[in-house]
Amino acid sequence: MASLNLAVLSKISKLAPIITKNLMRPTLQTRAIPASGLGSLRHYSNEEATKKDEELSENEKKLTTEIEGLKKETDSLNEKVKELDDKYKRALADGENMRRRLTKQIEDAKLFGIQGFCKDLLEVADILGHATEAVPKEEISDKNPHLKNLYEGLTMTKAQLNQVFKRHGLETVNPLNEKFNPNLHEALFQQEVQNVEPNTVVVVSKIGYKLHERCIRPALVGVSKG
Repeated sequence: MASLNLAVLSKISKLAPIITKNLMRPTLQTRAIPASGLGSLRHYSNEEATKKDEELSENEKKLTTEIEGLKKETDSLNEKVKELDDKYKRALADGENMRRRLTKQIEDAKLFGIQGFCKDLLEVADILGHATEAVPKEEISDKNPHLKNLYEGLTMTKAQLNQVFKRHGLETVNPLNEKFNPNLHEALFQQEVQNVEPNTVVVVSKIGYKLHERCIRPALVGVSKG
């Protein structure tokens, strides 16, 4: 048995180098390419590279064209957005101006809606004032009760009418000794007056009226000369 084992081991030791060599040999062998084939391969590779470069160039051109088109479209849209934004802002401004005008008109209507009625009452106030001034003050006494009562009645009526005027924003314009104001006064004449500055109201022929600071009747006046 021992001799058999030695014989087997001897055979294995002899086969070991052969087995090892076979194991170390590549399973696939590279086939050599002839030199003539290398030239055609290089030519084919160059053609492929050129074709790919051309395709890339075409794609770049297409992309560039598309990008330029998109840029123009974007610029156009931006212009439209800007135009619409300007129109929107102008519309807002116009709306705000319209709102202010309407508010002012409503306020003016409230304040000056009675202007026509007030003008009609001014003549009544003038007549009442003339009547009061026409009463001879020196004859007003207890001995003359009728004249006294008439004067007191006229005075009370005038005072009451002035209170009504004031309550509704109607004020008298009596500019005696004031500087002439063309917005509130109407000059009927000029005269020389000693020790008085030029353009000073020296005579008031008829008092004026203003309603909430708006002149509805100028005062008729005489003015000093320069």
